[in-house]
Amino acid sequence: MDFTDVSLTALRVFRAVAEQGTFTAAAASLGYTQSAVSRQIASIERAAGAELLERRRDGVRLTAAGRVVMRRTTVVLDEIDAAARELSVLPGQAGTVRLGWLPSAGAVLVPRALAALRRTDPGLHVVGREGGTPALVRALRAGSLDLALLSSAPPFRPPDAESPPLAVQTLTERSLLLAVPTTHPLARGDYVDVADLRRQRWIVGSSSGEDHLLGVWPGLDERPEIAFTARDWLAKLHLVAAGCGLTTVPAALASAVPPGVRVLPVRGGPQEQRRLLLARLPHPPTEAVTRLAAALRTAVLDTDMPTPPSSP
Repeated sequence: MDFTDVSLTALRVFRAVAEQGTFTAAAASLGYTQSAVSRQIASIERAAGAELLERRRDGVRLTAAGRVVMRRTTVVLDEIDAAARELSVLPGQAGTVRLGWLPSAGAVLVPRALAALRRTDPGLHVVGREGGTPALVRALRAGSLDLALLSSAPPFRPPDAESPPLAVQTLTERSLLLAVPTTHPLARGDYVDVADLRRQRWIVGSSSGEDHLLGVWPGLDERPEIAFTARDWLAKLHLVAAGCGLTTVPAALASAVPPGVRVLPVRGGPQEQRRLLLARLPHPPTEAVTRLAAALRTAVLDTDMPTPPSSP
């Protein structure tokens, strides 16, 4: 086992693969070819003298040896990044929190919390990125995020099956809503009956991976007609405004819809609840993490999204 020749590039590639879950996704996020990612992973596994990633049909997963190397990789890369911040006269590591968030949380909740922090806690430096729940959970486990805003749908299972369990707090639980064009017949009432959703045209998220059919009302007893596919929430809502179809909307996005869209509850079937979760690794949080978590909880209250009666 000899890590003396392992490059920082190989460490960054290894962390990206662990976070993204596939070589293809890691290559896209880094701007590399898939073969370049494979070569870097092969080099670090040769240095470790062990297989660090379990290759599976649905992607990759860290082995026991991979988890050891990932812990050390995170320390090394965080120290390098901290040095770069200090040299750039940016706030030091002690006041920095790495936050991950869902696209729906990034539309309203995250900007509101960060704006409040700039007024009340200007020394706190928040960095981070948007992602889907599975990718954000992997980033938490890899140690490259301190906090993450995740989503959960019934039956509300834990975000993953790894041990120890993540520390998870429910920030809000609200019903899923429906976005319809204001010119659509369904926009005339105060709610939509679930029976009226049959034979509608839908605007959905990515048709592969974790976003499969995100945007179709759950549990429809027919094969939905997909009119458009778009990753971005704003793009989907503008397509709705243009009369191109319907899409589902988390409650957190209700205040951010563009003109031409009406957001309505759906009745007549099981209530489709969605939870917004705040998750972190189970070790004691730093003061900076605690302050950011408090700002996010306050932002939830300010956006008129009621919090559950008790929170851990």
